[in-house]
Amino acid sequence: QVQLVESGGGSVQAGGSLRLSCAASGFTVSRYCMGWFRQAPGKERERVATIYTGGGSTYYDDSVKGRFTISQGNAKNTFYLQMNSLKPEDTAMYYCAAGRPSFGSWCNGNQYNYWGQGTQVTVSS
Repeated sequence: QVQLVESGGGSVQAGGSLRLSCAASGFTVSRYCMGWFRQAPGKERERVATIYTGGGSTYYDDSVKGRFTISQGNAKNTFYLQMNSLKPEDTAMYYCAAGRPSFGSWCNGNQYNYWGQGTQVTVSS
């Protein structure tokens, strides 16, 4: 069965860095979009970054462009979110998700069917 397991969250000071990991199993990742989402208490869930390894395309929310990088590891079922220059507003629960690409919206629609349990990221001033 499909499983997504996040790790790497923690507490860091503003300006610091953190790398989140997502271990995927139970599906062929090259056929899926992989995404990182985040949600802070009382806030809407936000798409942070997506990647489609089959086409090598990536997407970043404007709030993280230039600071965050989504990538696939040497172990092809592993994905990372490298977060640099962290800000307090980055504080949220971060989730790894997977879904099939859809024509038109591609990896940025609401096609994410599989979700990890989340990992907490806290950035202090």
